[in-house]
Amino acid sequence: MTLKDYFKQAANRLPDEAHRVLNTLLDAGKMNKEELSLMSTTKRAVLDHVLFQLYALGLVEISSEGKSKMCEITKLGEEYLDIVAEEKAI
Repeated sequence: MTLKDYFKQAANRLPDEAHRVLNTLLDAGKMNKEELSLMSTTKRAVLDHVLFQLYALGLVEISSEGKSKMCEITKLGEEYLDIVAEEKAI
């Protein structure tokens, strides 16, 4: 299985909120969970669940800055969005 095939299957399994979160991080850059929840219109409880999935896939990086958890998209996450966008265009 290629990485492209893997990402296509992952896209079918991830909730819609995951794509909103990734697109928000791509557009706005690194931000804390509160900002991300508001900007991606994702409920906070759902956001935590989605972030764990995205982190496990290597699509986002989560770091601590003081008391805040900062989230940012990884290069792999950017590639994932490109592949998913390409697939939707077909």
